[in-house]
Amino acid sequence: MRPRQEHDVFHAIAHPARRTILGMLRQGERQAGELAEPFGKSFSAISQHLRILKDAELVCETRVGRRRIYRISSQPLREVWSWAEEFQGLWNANLDVLERHLDRPAGPVGRRT
Repeated sequence: MRPRQEHDVFHAIAHPARRTILGMLRQGERQAGELAEPFGKSFSAISQHLRILKDAELVCETRVGRRRIYRISSQPLREVWSWAEEFQGLWNANLDVLERHLDRPAGPVGRRT
């Protein structure tokens, strides 16, 4: 098990709200207010999530006047991708078992009495 670090990308993506924010930013830059809208929560609550994402370097913030504009930074996600790839063999093995199961000839269909 790997120790948790202060600015850990895995910790940052563990919360569903932060994953939603990353999904929104995948489509392009957004103002902070736009990111808060779908949650129906105060901006300060979303601001905490944005801080965690910034600390993990998953998002970058640009200030334009009073506005804060966020964009995704995909580099830290490579660590997640690399970790997930370690399980590819397991997934492939499970899919192979499923494929063999689905390819089996079906038995006769009979009526239940």
